[in-house]
Amino acid sequence: MKFEHLIEINDPLNPLIDTISHEQLWRGLVLRAESPKLFVPHLDECTIADRSEAGFSRRQRYGNLVIDDRVVLEYPHRVRVEVAAQGDISKSSLVMTIEAPQPERLYVRFEYDDGHDAATDEANKMYDDFRRSAYQESDIDTIRVLRDLAEQGRLDSMLN
Repeated sequence: MKFEHLIEINDPLNPLIDTISHEQLWRGLVLRAESPKLFVPHLDECTIADRSEAGFSRRQRYGNLVIDDRVVLEYPHRVRVEVAAQGDISKSSLVMTIEAPQPERLYVRFEYDDGHDAATDEANKMYDDFRRSAYQESDIDTIRVLRDLAEQGRLDSMLN
């Protein structure tokens, strides 16, 4: 399944939405990768290793399920999460890209790829429809949390 969607962050024509700067949005997406428990309530534990300016490795635990992945930071526009095939989990990825088609107009494009071929995607169509909906809701929640953090000033300083 390959799936992508776009969430508008700033709309200069809507005075009810607080403006988030590109830097705040970047810090928020990095925070989502570094501290996923803020965004995923059912995550039990996340440990980070092998940190560099280019990214880090993570181990996430959801009950008995453990997922090892690699986060690649492409400052200031893209955060990639790459999951290698492991156990019953196939190779997959999530890419979060900040897009700025105009000054003050920001979007985040979320791109998912579960690594399956077209035949497998067809066989999993109903399940994948559910996953698309769940991913989209999770991403909307992510932006809601980022807005709250920005409003609190928690995205104003460097994370490092």
